[in-house]
Amino acid sequence: MYIGNAMLLILNLPLIPLWVKVLKVPYRILFPLILLFCLIGSYSLKNDVFDVLIMIIFGIVGYLFKKFDYEGAPLILAFVLGPMFELNLRRSLILSEGSFSVFFTHPISAVTIALAIILLLMPFVSYLTRRKEGKKA
Repeated sequence: MYIGNAMLLILNLPLIPLWVKVLKVPYRILFPLILLFCLIGSYSLKNDVFDVLIMIIFGIVGYLFKKFDYEGAPLILAFVLGPMFELNLRRSLILSEGSFSVFFTHPISAVTIALAIILLLMPFVSYLTRRKEGKKA
């Protein structure tokens, strides 16, 4: 990591004027170029159009997230951790012979599930309380 940072420093210091010139390129020219490089990069991974479609779908989802003020980080986190979660869920269900009670009988998992449910319900409860206060006023 130290070697990579040193190389980055050596390469980027002389290139600062070039990066400044890139920033001066108008958005209407820079955006199609970025989109083109993203399309080429996603296609070149497996030479499959499906990867390009996935990139476009996630680009639209990202645009909608930005438009409606949603955070993208939880989606990316779920996308990365989802397969690992699914694998371990399957393992635990195999060990418990298909019973979901294993998640509620052990204290650590029960507390974690309870906290998750509380955190999921908090926005809904605050919405209902604001709505009741709005009707009273």
